[in-house]
Amino acid sequence: MTSEYVPSLDSGAVAELAALARIVARQRAELDRLREEVATSVAVERATGALMATTGWSPDAAHEALRQRAEAGGRTLLEECWLTLGALMPAAPATGAPAAEPPAPAAPRKSAAGSGTAELLGRLGKALLHVGSPQELATTLLEHLAPEVDADAVLLYRRMPSDGIELVGHAGLDAKLAAQWHQVPPLRGFAPLEALRSGAPLWLEHYPEDRQRFQLIDEPTGRWLSRAWVPTRADTVFGVLRRPAAPFDPAARELLQSVARLGAGRLGSLGAPAGPTAPELSRSVQTVLDALPGATVLLTPLRTATGEVEDYRIEAATPNAVDILGRTGHELVGSHILESYPSVAGEALWQGYLKALGGEPYEGEPFVYEEVVAGVTVTATYSVRAARLGDGLLVTWLRHDTEERQEQRLSELQRLGNLGWANWNLVTRQVTWSPQVYAILGRDPGRGPVPLDQLPDLVLPEDAHALARAVSELVRTGRPFDVPFRVRSGNAVRHLRAVAEAVSAADGTVVEVHGFVQDLTAQRSAELALVDSERAILVQRGVLEAERALAARLQHALLPLPSKPVLLRGLRVEVAYLPAQAGVHVGGDWFSAIELPDDAALFVVGDVAGHGVDAVATMAQLRFTAKGMVTTGSSLTGALARLNFLLLHSRDAQSTATLILARYDPAERRLTWAQAGHPPPLLVRGGKAYRLDRPAGMLLGASVDPFYESAEFRLEPGDRLLLYTDGLVERPGEDIDAGLDRLAAAALAAGPASLDALLAAMLTGERRDDVCVLDIRVPPAGEE
Repeated sequence: MTSEYVPSLDSGAVAELAALARIVARQRAELDRLREEVATSVAVERATGALMATTGWSPDAAHEALRQRAEAGGRTLLEECWLTLGALMPAAPATGAPAAEPPAPAAPRKSAAGSGTAELLGRLGKALLHVGSPQELATTLLEHLAPEVDADAVLLYRRMPSDGIELVGHAGLDAKLAAQWHQVPPLRGFAPLEALRSGAPLWLEHYPEDRQRFQLIDEPTGRWLSRAWVPTRADTVFGVLRRPAAPFDPAARELLQSVARLGAGRLGSLGAPAGPTAPELSRSVQTVLDALPGATVLLTPLRTATGEVEDYRIEAATPNAVDILGRTGHELVGSHILESYPSVAGEALWQGYLKALGGEPYEGEPFVYEEVVAGVTVTATYSVRAARLGDGLLVTWLRHDTEERQEQRLSELQRLGNLGWANWNLVTRQVTWSPQVYAILGRDPGRGPVPLDQLPDLVLPEDAHALARAVSELVRTGRPFDVPFRVRSGNAVRHLRAVAEAVSAADGTVVEVHGFVQDLTAQRSAELALVDSERAILVQRGVLEAERALAARLQHALLPLPSKPVLLRGLRVEVAYLPAQAGVHVGGDWFSAIELPDDAALFVVGDVAGHGVDAVATMAQLRFTAKGMVTTGSSLTGALARLNFLLLHSRDAQSTATLILARYDPAERRLTWAQAGHPPPLLVRGGKAYRLDRPAGMLLGASVDPFYESAEFRLEPGDRLLLYTDGLVERPGEDIDAGLDRLAAAALAAGPASLDALLAAMLTGERRDDVCVLDIRVPPAGEE
């Protein structure tokens, strides 16, 4: 967006500009008024002349008759003129007296909408002054009728000399449907023709029944459910198509008949369009063209009301005729030139057609035509000839670029496939290579191609024998070959492939060999890289498997699992440890369940981030340190703080871990516990499951100044307490709360069953992480 400096205007200059604007506006209004007066005067003069011609009246008598009719019918003088021009008046008696004037066009009967109808016809009469073609007439009629009778389309048909009808104007109809119904032969059952034959309006208001009786203009979806065809006395029928499936009320019928008479007058004054090539001629020419090669069409000029050619319609075409859109032969018949080649209008070819219509044969120079089809630029080169045939044109054209396009596509195919073709004629000794073969073999094109038996001389010595044997076998027996080989190009070696087959004479002698050479260097390099990668993966996997085995043995040594439940300070404790199924690393999950010197019990469940030997080593360090500190009298929170310090200052200072420490006092059945970023324990009591509220505590190794709290509660006979690592409840893409809820439901469903039943319900599918669980149960009352 640009801007310019605009000098400021003083008040005097502004006033002067405003005065000039008012003067221009008045002059424009006056010019429009004068134009309308001239157009009105022309319509009145035409209607007066029509009356004079049919009655023999004087100009004054004819003008007075028009005025009286308009006054008697409640119409404007302009409206009366259009009605008069649209009616074919019978000859008047020879007396020439005004008293013997012919019957006037019927005046609209008064109705509830009479005043509105009169106003509409008055507006329409003025609008018709500015109509310059039948197409504009249909558009104007639709604009005025759409709000009055729900009109969706307007069609104007005119009878042809062959008793068929031609669509001379339409509005609301798409171009494809209009072209389909442009000319209709004198068939029975076509509604517009039936209305013309009967001379009476045809009101089609019951769509299912109308479809059975008449051939209807419609879209496949059945868009127009009611329609009217109103004939006039000028061999013209006026049609209205509507969406509503409703009858035309009396006011609407009266309005449409008045509008039809009004429009017929204006249509008559526009003159008839140039008639098409006679159907008989089109059929005869088509019969001839069907037997001809090449591309030839018969064109009919389509003219405006002033006689200017605005387009050409294809009446006949040879089977090989094809346009730039790919339509061929009879598919072209009925289409217009500007539909396929819109940009030729006004160009040299268009002028050549006009000269040919004038009788001078046209033969143009080859020209390039470019069109964008479906977003793709399509280019073609044509030579065109045209000569007059009857009222039409016989046009032939030649498309030059077919072979060029094929060569271009072949070249693109060779480039994209990194290959080139070769041909050896063993009789004439002629050898032909495509340019791509020289590039692939690294041979200077100036040196020319080599004979077939010398082809092995171009490859590496290690591959020459195999290629020479394949060539000899092909020449001797005609057996085709597909042989890989290598050539040296500079300091690099290229991997190639040669494919060839033989053409044999009647006696089986090979007379010609053709094939292709393809560069497979990129593919071969990728294959070798893949082999190296697979080898490296196997080596790495072996290392990982060895590390896993070592970590598993170390873990088993450091974390022995009891084979059955154990009793600790009156509690039944069951332990489960399940390694991950995905990957080759052992995780850092661990547990401890021991009796303390003061008759208490210690329960620990932890999870070191990561896998492998390092994780197992960190796990061992934390496991033994935690047991040692609590055994020697450290509080749970103090132990967590020291473990955090230990992890921060260990060899792998980036490690983190989660942990639960729980101390059980059997005398009071009190459980005191603390945690460091670990999932909460699950308590099952009295047929319900509870997720214990976690005391404050950050995961180990995350902060130099963490804060830990402890919590305590009493265990009751029959209670079940689950301490576990996150592998039991976490699933990819799932919120942790959903996993905790699933654990609670599984624990309730398992009831007093063993820990194995609970794990089977929780761990479905592949385990992506280690799982460690301490299942602590208080015996029911009476079993202690």
